[in-house]
Order: sequence, then C-alpha cells, then structure tokens
Amino acid sequence: MAKDAGKLDKIVLEARRNAEKRAQGYRAQALKLFPWVCGRCARTFDHKNLQLLEVHHKNSNHDDNPPDGSNWELLCTYCHEHEHSKLKDSMGRDDGRQAEEAATHSPFANLKDLLKKKT
Repeated sequence: MAKDAGKLDKIVLEARRNAEKRAQGYRAQALKLFPWVCGRCARTFDHKNLQLLEVHHKNSNHDDNPPDGSNWELLCTYCHEHEHSKLKDSMGRDDGRQAEEAATHSPFANLKDLLKKKT
C-alpha cells in the first residue's frame, strides 16, 4: 500500500509541475502578444508590478491555449478574481453558507386599492 501511495504522490507531483510549466508558457506568450494593461480596469503594468497581471482564459478552459492568444486576456489580479467570482455567483456558491430566505412581504401589494380610496 505504501508503495502505491508513493507512486501516486510522484504522479501528482509530476502533473502539478507540468501544469505549472504550461501556465508559465502561456503567460509568457500572452505577455509578448498583448500590451501590459488590464483588460477590465485599464491599469498599466511595468516590470516592477507585472506579477499582478494574470492571464484569464475567456472560455474557462486552462488547457485551451491557442498560439494566437484568442482565448486569453490579461487582467490585473483584482479584476481576475472578480471575473471568477462572477462565474461562481452565476453557478451558485457552494461555500457552506445557507441561502437567505427571500422576503415574503410585498409593500405595494394593496397600492392600487389604496390609491382608489384616496381619489
């Protein structure tokens, strides 16, 4: 069993290294293709703060890396996080929080009747 666990650990480590290499490859390519500007907030970057500029995959598939960069956009770390949080919100969050109950009170339910009485 320990032998299998060690083999699995090696496979997982190699997969992570390959993913990191792939990510570095497309990031470097994106930084060559596109101006160093956030595609959302238009913040500009230079060598001092370039680590805050990230590659966003437009179709959310990190393995879809066409050489022309058509699936990428450069976003600052803040806009990139916001983009992914929008996706989570649209899919429904599953972070353990209970959904709040919707309000049942309708303050304007009898408005038409109240306006009739007034006239």
